Amino acid sequence: MKKLLQVEDLHVSFSTLSKTVWALRGVSFDLYSGETLGIVGESGCGKSVMAKSITRLLPPISSRIDRGKIFYGGKDILLKNERQLRKIRGREIGMIFQDPMTSLNPIMKIGSQIIEGYSLHHRHVPRQEVVLRALELLERVGFPDSATRMNQYPHELSGGMRQRVMIAIAMISAPHILIADEPTTALDVTIQAQILELLREIQEKEQMSIMLITHDLSIIASFCDRVIVMYAGEIVESARVDELFHAPKHPYTRRLLNSIPRLDLPPQRHLYSIHGSPPDMGRKMKGCTFHPRCPHAMPICRSEKPKSFNIGPEHSVSCHLFDPRTARNEESHR
Repeated sequence: MKKLLQVEDLHVSFSTLSKTVWALRGVSFDLYSGETLGIVGESGCGKSVMAKSITRLLPPISSRIDRGKIFYGGKDILLKNERQLRKIRGREIGMIFQDPMTSLNPIMKIGSQIIEGYSLHHRHVPRQEVVLRALELLERVGFPDSATRMNQYPHELSGGMRQRVMIAIAMISAPHILIADEPTTALDVTIQAQILELLREIQEKEQMSIMLITHDLSIIASFCDRVIVMYAGEIVESARVDELFHAPKHPYTRRLLNSIPRLDLPPQRHLYSIHGSPPDMGRKMKGCTFHPRCPHAMPICRSEKPKSFNIGPEHSVSCHLFDPRTARNEESHR
């Protein structure tokens, strides 16, 4: 498959009055044409920061991209000016934001917000045709009376409806890449299934690539082709979905999957949790960021950051357990 997006050694930090927070610490990955890539990890691990870095939507005053490259269409997005970025945002790369209440304009009707971006990128299309396209899309994302809803303001809608408006805004231009940051968080299970099915239909029709950020591992398992596991601003494991769920390698990935409630286990079994807390992102850390919580930590884990090791086709893991220099191997730590 063709590489549509390529992120190389991305480092992002935020400055506060008291300290600097290093949110991303050397993230590298590829997104291929027509695939769905899942991004999973604990809250605060850098998933949303990574997504907003791609579209250069981080706050310019407090954030800084310290190092790295983001290639789209063979050109580095980080080198583009604001005018060039406007031609990419929405039309080439769309985004569904996590919090619709703070992302929607409270003084604009939702119809105007849905058609605004499409009209800017397709000035030759008659307004009536754009309105019809917006009405059709609202119906597809679950609005029973789309014509009435077009004339309402965000505060007149429920949280789930506002989330569906955000999805309509992101999808109306059928972008080549859709970054979906928790797109089904405020939706019930039935609407969630409808939205995911709609995304799949549009993806197949438009050959669109999707980056799906979610905490719901069941969505990752059923919807994605590949998955990236993040921890403390780093990618600790990357694999095909089937392989990762059946044979997770990184200690953090294993514990993340073990923490999912299961109905096939005895009811007396306690819900599994990962002991300890995520590290302070305001500190520069030596060694593996997971080692304080890892039962397999070795002396090298405290002093040296692990490299990314390829352990199979499209499967990589950043862990010293897979370093040929270490005496122990992965089999002895199951």
